[in-house]
Amino acid sequence: MNVAEAVGTALTRLGVETVFGVVGSGNFHVTNALAAGGATFVAARHEGGAATMADAYARVSGGLGVVSVHQGPGLTNAITGIAEAAKSRTPLLVLAGEVAASAVRSNFRVDQSAIATAVGAVAERVHSPETALADVARACRTAVAQRRTVLLGLPLDVQAAEHPGPVVIPANKPLAAPVPPLPVPAPAAIARLADALAAAERPVFIAGRGARLSSAAEPLRELGERCGALLATSAVARGLFGGDPFDLDVSGGFATPVAGELICGADLIVGWGCSLNMWTTRHGSLVGEGAKVVQIDLEAEALGAHRPVDLSLIGDVAETARLADAELAARGHASAGYRSAEVAKRLTYEGRWRDQAYTDESDGEHIDPRTLSIALDDLLPEERTVAVDSGNFMGYPAMFLAVPDADGLVFTQAFQSIGLGLATAIGAAVARPDRLTVAALGDGGALMAIAELETAVRLGLGLLVLIYDDEAYGAEVHHFGPDGHALDTVTFPPADLAAIARGFGCAAVTVRDRDGLAAVEAWLAGPRDRPMVVDAKVTRHRAAWWLEEAFRGH
Repeated sequence: MNVAEAVGTALTRLGVETVFGVVGSGNFHVTNALAAGGATFVAARHEGGAATMADAYARVSGGLGVVSVHQGPGLTNAITGIAEAAKSRTPLLVLAGEVAASAVRSNFRVDQSAIATAVGAVAERVHSPETALADVARACRTAVAQRRTVLLGLPLDVQAAEHPGPVVIPANKPLAAPVPPLPVPAPAAIARLADALAAAERPVFIAGRGARLSSAAEPLRELGERCGALLATSAVARGLFGGDPFDLDVSGGFATPVAGELICGADLIVGWGCSLNMWTTRHGSLVGEGAKVVQIDLEAEALGAHRPVDLSLIGDVAETARLADAELAARGHASAGYRSAEVAKRLTYEGRWRDQAYTDESDGEHIDPRTLSIALDDLLPEERTVAVDSGNFMGYPAMFLAVPDADGLVFTQAFQSIGLGLATAIGAAVARPDRLTVAALGDGGALMAIAELETAVRLGLGLLVLIYDDEAYGAEVHHFGPDGHALDTVTFPPADLAAIARGFGCAAVTVRDRDGLAAVEAWLAGPRDRPMVVDAKVTRHRAAWWLEEAFRGH
């Protein structure tokens, strides 16, 4: 057994079940060893797509994502997906071939470790046949225990060398580092948090990625009920408080008018595993004058990183919420706080974007994206996963399509790259085949990633690919158009995306009005054995509601 075979075997014995990638000579043997060990290999059509599929798979499955790429260009092709995963703290292992140290003039030679570091990933390497298994275990431990994206370089000469002994990792060992005791704030810090909660008359909780990863929904609901807090999330944690009568849904640029009003009226805002960045606070405008801000996070460097806070605590979100609830209970504290019959009634009737009155701007040739999204929301089954690409359109599927829980929205927006949505949906669909997966894309992002339609067809995925087609890079149109700039570089002639999709083997339909969705309804009825692509020709008269606020950050 050579080292490449030993590495692949070790990873499957550690529990790796699914690997995404594009195979070249530099990762051929290790990928084959993974497959021989029982892992399912999902061949993408581009390394960028493969990395994003693995990222989404990890987010939805809750496990380790693994992607396998060739050295040099295989890695550089994957870098945007790797950067998104690294910025999102996705536990992702990137297996990348690497030029041998002696091959100093190889055209494949790039400083792969420096590239990884530059985008926020952790650089690791298999150093020798003798250390190979320890190197693999260390990389996996870092990825899982620290929630990091790790690039594991596999030098070709080391891969080809004979492995000195058996693969001694015990079979069926779970792929996880020993779980240390969850860090919690000191009692004095919990007491200060309880003081702030007890003093607040209108508290609002904003839960972020950290709350989702901590499975903190129930502890936060219970604490919110005790102190009368309204509940909100960042976009990536949408669905965490679904069904709660005091759920404000998403805070920030996507917030409904009533949510924005209520958050702005809070006298205490508590960020639970939430960075409180410009997106979540609308550049701070949602923090009312005189409001106190508290932030709880596992990462010390996250505290106060985007705005000043009055109190910061380092600790696991769920455990911190439980301790604060226990402290308030010991004090005999219970308050209605911000929770009233009037607030509950407003949230019932105004709490969703689809409840907001609007003038339908459909014109017969183009459908209003709000009308499209609401109609699809009514057609789709409740059990769904919505994967959203980036662009002017993205608020419509992210906020008009309901999600069943915090796993229902896969929001790869940490790097704000367009073109990741289709691969995100494929990775999510592989992880959760029991749910209908919706890939919500703009036409720009769809065309960037179009090759991965073949991947979805080959896998037989019942994927609904919804393209908001405004024949432009819509964000740039609405950002620069009002100032009179020429838009020739960001607008395009019509393209028959449905015909292109049929060429890949998809079912497809062009939609210009509600009646065009009849084909989608028929596809949803089954057997859904291939993707359905909806080329929705949408209006582009105005910017999406959140866009003006978003561009303040540029």
